[in-house]
Amino acid sequence: MIIGTAGHIDHGKTSLVRALTGVDTDRLKEEKARGISIDLGFAYMPAPDGSILGFVDVPGHEKFVHNMVAGATGIDFVLLAVAADDGPMLQTFEHLAIVDLLGVKRGVVVLSKADLAARPAREEVGRVIRQVIAGTTLAGAEIIPVSTVSGEGIDALREHLFDAARHADRLSARGRFRLAVDRSFSLAGVGAVVTGTVLSGSVNVDDRVTISPRGIVARVRSIHAQNRVTTTGRSGERCALNLAGEGISKDAAARGDIVLDPSLHAPTDRIDATLRVLACEKKSIGQWTPVRLHHAAAEVGAHLVLLADQPVEPGTEALVQVVLDRPIAAAVGDRYILRHASDMRTIGGGRFLDLRAPARKRRTPVRLGQLAACALEDPAQALAALLARAPYFVDFSAFARDRALADSERETLARELALVQIGASTGVITVSDLVSKRLEQSLLATLAAFHADNPDLPGLAMERLRLELEPRLPAPTFAAHLRGLAQTHVVALDGAWVRLPQHSVKLTPADERAWTRVRPLLAGDCRFRPPRVRDVAGLVSTPEADVRRLMKLAARMGKVDEVAHDHFFLRETVAEMAAIMLDLASAAPNGQFTAAQFRDRLDNGRKVAIQVLEFFDRHGVTLRRGERRRMNKHRLDLFRKPTEADHSSSGRAASPVGRPGFKSGRGREPVSGGFDSHSLPP
Repeated sequence: MIIGTAGHIDHGKTSLVRALTGVDTDRLKEEKARGISIDLGFAYMPAPDGSILGFVDVPGHEKFVHNMVAGATGIDFVLLAVAADDGPMLQTFEHLAIVDLLGVKRGVVVLSKADLAARPAREEVGRVIRQVIAGTTLAGAEIIPVSTVSGEGIDALREHLFDAARHADRLSARGRFRLAVDRSFSLAGVGAVVTGTVLSGSVNVDDRVTISPRGIVARVRSIHAQNRVTTTGRSGERCALNLAGEGISKDAAARGDIVLDPSLHAPTDRIDATLRVLACEKKSIGQWTPVRLHHAAAEVGAHLVLLADQPVEPGTEALVQVVLDRPIAAAVGDRYILRHASDMRTIGGGRFLDLRAPARKRRTPVRLGQLAACALEDPAQALAALLARAPYFVDFSAFARDRALADSERETLARELALVQIGASTGVITVSDLVSKRLEQSLLATLAAFHADNPDLPGLAMERLRLELEPRLPAPTFAAHLRGLAQTHVVALDGAWVRLPQHSVKLTPADERAWTRVRPLLAGDCRFRPPRVRDVAGLVSTPEADVRRLMKLAARMGKVDEVAHDHFFLRETVAEMAAIMLDLASAAPNGQFTAAQFRDRLDNGRKVAIQVLEFFDRHGVTLRRGERRRMNKHRLDLFRKPTEADHSSSGRAASPVGRPGFKSGRGREPVSGGFDSHSLPP
């Protein structure tokens, strides 16, 4: 158990710790000279059950309240010292407010210097104290009179602490490791050492850790926990870590840093949080109020952005966005304290809700609904509430990281909530089972409707499909989701197109009749020099645009290839020309042939022959060296002799066209099947 002191200056906090433990926590020369605590002090006391109680002694002077906040973070039990001859003073109230804002619920009021007050005076001070602590987390706490001079009450207080430790909730080592650094120094023969309270998780000797937000990686060489040499440090303990590694020195870490599991290193400088303003404040909190934020042992300048229309009045609570001057390492649920930027008084505090707060649209109903879900302290309840609200998905990787959840906790969440997880390069996105089923149903319905309206198209573009569905998943996640559906044959993927597995491109009856008239013009003796689109249009007395559209559809179905702009060849003709080139190359001693030889075999003009050869060049079937070409046999499968199945399919399996990036020319629509004169090599 970690015990922290609190109270006004010169109310006997350090003397109290010394009387309990025998340790003088004033270690600085200036502290001994001035007789006051300036920085944090630490001491330990063994308990009868073998456990160790750790003490954090804090300064009471108003100038050093920032040090007090650093020490109060992470304590389990508080000793609120109030001098019997003075009663509650200025820093008594401020320290009590800080303890209340930090959510420390267990403690005792020590009526110190009891030897200086008679019984009636003690009773009066006790009555005042009960009024002061009413309404705080220490309401109803026991008041124990103590004198470090006469020894009165010391034994009773010690037994009270032992009993509190026996009945304390034993913190498990749940979560990933985080230690809030409050001291950093170097020891001769040992090296760099950092000390602090373990906020969550556990750490072992030889573990790799990161000093955040600096991002310095280190290895744990040795551990002291609760002032004992050990191999493991756990949450709820004060630990000293001896760190080693490249760049590790006494300056590698400082008060305010967090030593943590490397997977948690993700500093933030914009956080959505709750804010409770102290009732004693004289002014309300307005937009962009400058403050000093205290979190763990860190202190950093910040400004407040209100997420409501009205200022935050004293004694009320509201949602705010904290915009920090520099990044810090934090976790969702961590508590923080705000102090005034100029006169350095405590004005309020609260709890972090979202470490990745947006800079825009931060006050929309959707965003405020998300924050209401984030405000739920239990991770399972918070995640379930987030998944039930727009946008109906959560970055599960970030959710677990920002809450420092261990792998076992993450797996438990996934199992209990029946989560559907979709992994992508950017992380793991999760949706509820209900939303997953609804998304799949919507996806299938959208594709079915599209196929019904567009039977001549191979499918719906992936990005267009993503934008039509709810929830609208991030693009990388949606692509991963589609790949998963394709593996189970729920959908089929053809390059950038998504379709139902049973869908195939079909011509409408009118287009089928038109194709019956056009196809003979591309076959027969003129197959190596078919007419261009404009010539076909004249021959069949059909508008040129309609013929071009028909040819594009035929190309998508694998019936033709666009060898040059508006110059379409039957696919079996392209395969025949590829066989002719292979025959020419096989007959040549060096495997090379010329354009003239190819032209003569086609009995065609040089211009068309060159266009055909350049078409094959682009697709890597022929390799040109000056005026000669040789065959690339590894590409011949692109132009094999078609079978009957090819005429009824949506294109050759080996065809590279249909992948993203294949287009029929500048400014023209994408082509999903067939070849064209402007395609790049696959």
